[in-house]
This record gives sequence, structure tokens and C-alpha cells, in this order.
Amino acid sequence: MQQSNIYVIVFTAIMTVVVGGVLSFTSQVLAPAQKKSVELDTKSQILTSVMDREKLGQMKPEEVLSIYDSRITSLVVDIDGNQIETDEDGNAIVAEQVNILKNYKKDPENRYYPVFKYMNAENKDKVDAYILPLYGAGLWDKIWGFVALDSDLKTIAGVAFAHKAETPGLGARIATPQIQQRFVGKEIYDDSGNLVSVKMVKGEGNAGLTEHQVDGMSGATITGKGLNAMLENYLNYYQGYLKKTKNQTTAQL
Repeated sequence: MQQSNIYVIVFTAIMTVVVGGVLSFTSQVLAPAQKKSVELDTKSQILTSVMDREKLGQMKPEEVLSIYDSRITSLVVDIDGNQIETDEDGNAIVAEQVNILKNYKKDPENRYYPVFKYMNAENKDKVDAYILPLYGAGLWDKIWGFVALDSDLKTIAGVAFAHKAETPGLGARIATPQIQQRFVGKEIYDDSGNLVSVKMVKGEGNAGLTEHQVDGMSGATITGKGLNAMLENYLNYYQGYLKKTKNQTTAQL
């Protein structure tokens, strides 16, 4: 009996070492591919806010990454709109690597705010759109996305929304091109220059919408409210950067 127990213990120990080694080796082998997959997903979401989603989805990964590298320049700013390049430990801050969820848990004053500039294909010094990340809460769980502002810094050029667990056919529709297209051309400032954001109204098929409103989603009022809060909150957080950029642009004219 004692010999049998020793055998079981030795066998278990050996298997633990072997399986652990295999898992560690597999993790190391797959790590580059996983990192590449995350990179592709992040950059695809960013581009979706300014490019045709269907066309982008038909491209090969290397084509998507090539477009990103040729058209996107990025930076990170603080809530006052000042560019920051290193963290408190002196490590470089890369916009594409900023964890929006982790930042969301911090006070707005202490967050990092990535900015992705979509440059003109012909004139590399001209910005076609400013793409800003968003994060918030829907009905059941987190929602997130990107809003692209035209070079005038007030007109929405495109959006890309996603969610974790909104109701299929209802709140989950925020991730569809049909809903997202409603935001294109809408304006985030009123005639006096005050930020009013763009709000999804209650119900669907509404008439007489203003340049600051989009049609709602039937049966998804709470998701719509969560989307409104997310958009308004983050446009407020980026006000420092937007105002400084607009002032710089005006001064160059």
C-alpha cells in the first residue's frame, strides 16, 4: 500500500511538471500570434469608425495593418489636453496599448486619453478625422467604441460601437452599421459653441430630429441612455485637447 502511494505521488509530480512544461511552451509559442491578433482587432476597430466596415472585413490582416500604419498617427493626452509620452515610472505610453477599461476605473483627472489622427491619403500633414475611444455601461454590461470627428472638430465623421452582453435584436443593435450610420454628419456643439453631444432619442421612426439627435432603438431605451452617457462623458473628457487643437488650427490659417 505504501509503495502504491509513493507511485501515485511520484507519477502525479512528474505529470504536473510535464503538463506545466507543455502549457508554458505552448503559451510561449502562441504568444506572438495572440499579440498580433489583439493588435489587428484594436486597429480594425479604430479604422471602422472612418472606413467601410464590409470593405475592411474583406481585407487580409496585413492589408489592414498597412492602411493603419500609413493613415493613423497616435498620441496620448491628459484631461487638460496636454500630450504625455511617459508614465510616472518613465515608461513610454503607447496610445494603442492604453487599457481603456483599466483607465475607466480611475478618476477622469488621472486617466490617459488616446487620440488617433486619421491622416489624408495625399497630404500626410492634413488630418481628415480625429478618432477618440469611448467606454461606458449598457443595460447588462460594458459598452465601448470610437467616435471620429471631422477635421472641423465638431461634426461626427463616423462611429464604431461594440458591447459585451446587450440583448440581441434590441440593445445589441448599437454594433450594427445601420445604427452607427445615424451618427454620421451630426454635430456635437450648438451654435454658441457649447458641447451638447449627440443623443439617441427614445423610440424609433422619430421625425424632426435636430443635428444633435439620432433616432432611437425600439425596446432598447436603457442601452440608448448608456450610449448617450458614454458619448457625452468622453467628449467632455477630450474637451481640453479639442479646444487646444482647434485654437492651433485657427492660428495657422
